[in-house]
Amino acid sequence: MSTIFDCRDDSQLLAGMRHARQAIGRGELIVMPTDTVYGVAADAFSPTAVQRLLDAKGRGRDQPPPVLIGTKETLAALAESVPEPVERLIEAFWPGGLTIVLPAQPSLVWDLGETLGTVAVRMPEGRVALELLAETGPLAVSSANLTGQPAAISASDAEQMLGDSVAVYLADGLSKDGIASTIVDATSLVRRSADAEPGTVRILRDGAVTREQLQEVLGDLLEPEEPQDAEHVHAEEPQDADS
Repeated sequence: MSTIFDCRDDSQLLAGMRHARQAIGRGELIVMPTDTVYGVAADAFSPTAVQRLLDAKGRGRDQPPPVLIGTKETLAALAESVPEPVERLIEAFWPGGLTIVLPAQPSLVWDLGETLGTVAVRMPEGRVALELLAETGPLAVSSANLTGQPAAISASDAEQMLGDSVAVYLADGLSKDGIASTIVDATSLVRRSADAEPGTVRILRDGAVTREQLQEVLGDLLEPEEPQDAEHVHAEEPQDADS
C-alpha cells in the first residue's frame, strides 16, 4: 500500500523524506513535487528501477527519462563536456524549468533506455526536490502520469494514475504553474574535432522557459524557429511532458 506524505507538515516531511530515500535505495519508485509538474522518480543508476519507471508509465525504452540533479556542478559528471553557452544557460535558468540535452559521459554505468549516447538533465527548484536529490544523487524522473494522460499537478492526481506502482508519494500542494520544462538540444555545441563548425541550440519542446528568454542568453546560437521534430529521442507528445 502506497503512502502519501504532506511535506507542508514538518513532521510528515521528515518521515516522507526518510521513506522516499529508503524506497529509492530499494529500487522502487517515488512521486515527488518539482517546480514544473509532479514527477515519478527512480534511481538513475539502477536499470531495474528505470525499467520499473517506464513500465509504470506505459512507456518504451525509446522514450528515456530525463535526469534531475541537485547541484549545477553535477552536470559535469554526467555530460561529456559542458560548453560555455551551456554554462550561460545554467547560470540563467538553473535551478528552474530548463532541461538540457548533451552527449553523455562515456564512463557512466547506467541504462536509461535508447538515449543514443545523450542525457537530458535539469536542476529543479523547490526545497523538497533539492533536499531529496542531495541525499539520493541523480534521479531519473518523468512526469507522474500514464502516457497520454495530462501531467499530474498534485500528488493525488499522480496516485489516481500510478497507484501502487509507486511506493511513496511526497505531496507539496499544487504545482506552481503546471507547465513542464523547456527542453533544448545542445549536443551540437560539443565539437568532435578542432575544425568542426560551431553548432546551435535547438528547442525540442516549448515550456517554462520561453524562446525569448533563451534568445537573450544565446543570441545567434539559438536555432531559428521551425516545426518541432517529434522524432528526437528526448522529445515527446505535450500531454505526456517530462517534468
